Amino acid sequence: MSTKEIKTNLRSHTCAELRLENVNQFVTLCGWVQRTRDKGALIWVDLRDRYGLTQILLEEKTSSPELLAKVRSLGREFVIQVSGKVIERIAKNNKMLTGDIEIKAEKITILNSAQVPPFLIEDETDGGDELRMKYRYLDLRRNIVRKNLELRHRLSKAVRDYLDNQGFLEVETPVLIKSTPEGARDFVVPSRMNPNEFYALPQSPQTFKQLLMVSGFDRYFQIVKCFRDEDLRADRQPEFTQIDCEMSFVTQEDILNMFEGLIRYLFKTVKNVDFPEFPRMTYADAMKFYGSDKPDIRFDMKFVELDIAKGKGFKVFDESELVVGICAKNAASYTRKQLDALTDFVKRPQTGMKGLIYARVEADGSIKSSVDKFFSPDDLKIWAEKFDAKAGDLILVLSGEQHLTRKALNELRLEMANQLGLRNRDTFAPLWVLDFPLLEWNEDEKRWFAMHHPFTSPKPEDMEKLQSDPGAVRANAYDMVLNGVEVGGGSIRIHDRKVQALMFERLGFTDAEAKEQFGFLMEAFEYGAPPHGGLAFGFDRLCALFGGSDSIRDFIAFPKNNSGKDVMIDSPSQISQKQLDELFIATVAKK
Repeated sequence: MSTKEIKTNLRSHTCAELRLENVNQFVTLCGWVQRTRDKGALIWVDLRDRYGLTQILLEEKTSSPELLAKVRSLGREFVIQVSGKVIERIAKNNKMLTGDIEIKAEKITILNSAQVPPFLIEDETDGGDELRMKYRYLDLRRNIVRKNLELRHRLSKAVRDYLDNQGFLEVETPVLIKSTPEGARDFVVPSRMNPNEFYALPQSPQTFKQLLMVSGFDRYFQIVKCFRDEDLRADRQPEFTQIDCEMSFVTQEDILNMFEGLIRYLFKTVKNVDFPEFPRMTYADAMKFYGSDKPDIRFDMKFVELDIAKGKGFKVFDESELVVGICAKNAASYTRKQLDALTDFVKRPQTGMKGLIYARVEADGSIKSSVDKFFSPDDLKIWAEKFDAKAGDLILVLSGEQHLTRKALNELRLEMANQLGLRNRDTFAPLWVLDFPLLEWNEDEKRWFAMHHPFTSPKPEDMEKLQSDPGAVRANAYDMVLNGVEVGGGSIRIHDRKVQALMFERLGFTDAEAKEQFGFLMEAFEYGAPPHGGLAFGFDRLCALFGGSDSIRDFIAFPKNNSGKDVMIDSPSQISQKQLDELFIATVAKK
């Protein structure tokens, strides 16, 4: 950044831009005191601003007593203005951008004093998560956190540049909308002017972007806040940001090409990474070979079904719906202790397996298993052939009910990849997952639910099954997966009123309920709705992936904790009885 861009009446340069070519210039810097080092004859101050650090020097023999006294009064995080001459450092620091120079201070002005911060404002801080969230404005001063937000800024700018060049218009949609019963729980907002009625905060701008297509806007996008009242984890927040997009007169192929292009552009622009063409996988294959609709394909370890292991007298396999395993390359050296730890891993309540079977291919080609009692060497040789296991490889097998076993094996696969160092954060493996089921059956409520949302179009060739066999209908839907994380998803939408009405019927809506919830959309479809489709990316998740983090909180300026609270401003909080009365809400018990 040039001096012309940042120069103000209080500073001539930032704390990151001075170099040897600036020696002998008289400059003025502003910033926060990172630390001071007083050696008696010499005093150094590290001055920090958003851009970097500059070292300030004072000498006992040349600085005035007043100036020396002032600098010795400085504490960590004091805000100061320093004026002086740029000189060449004797002991240079090649770890700093400004490590060749320092400022010989002639004047120091204290712009504001500061209390001692509750944790070190450094990359390696001594503050825990909750403490840093309580003082988030201090945490944001740390280089490592600031760089995360700078990355977020660069990504958002690149998104806008790409979509603008592709003819998209950024349109803002309402934040106070109507609550709908499908999907996650809504955050609701009472209306003072309409007693006993409520707005909802949008889980996505879905219906509005479809209405924009009806309006003829053709290509829409928005980097938009969305809200879901759901259980939290590292990659979820009650409020989050989407890159929300919609296009008219397109097929699924058009959308895949457009947004594959966006991700390629982001990686090239921000990380200088080039991607080949994205591989594609059906939902059915993803579940069959990886036990997940968002497989991490940076490594292999595809599932192999082991039906041949049944009928050998091993009751665990014989009574199981599914016997399936993975081959961990070069892991035959695992000790009994390590294998017992893997068994404990799959037996955790959240994984739900009763045990783990293993077989290792020894250096001489022989196979040693935990079930040698039931399987002959020839049987185990067939196992090895099925898994394409070579000398030094380890076969891990689970069995049980089909869905639960595949889910557990997916978790074991990821655990093995972590242990074997196969999930490098600097390696990126994108994937399109296609042909999701349109509907999924909820046994508790005895009805169908939309796997994505009620506006997703069935595959044209499956349309007739919507009446006769809803569970067999595939959706015209697609997810983009990156390193085992779903970063985006979308679909071709229903644009025909009759098909949308049939979809609502399959979801258990009465005509009256469908009209009450979505009558405005159904009516809009009667005025010439074009074929359209779209996609939304989880912007926070993209930022975390680009930054090499598992947590999206690191890339949000003021995130909530795992309880959905902002501990800095103490939100959510109770409101006064007067406010409750104005909203026609009964008294809420005080804590």
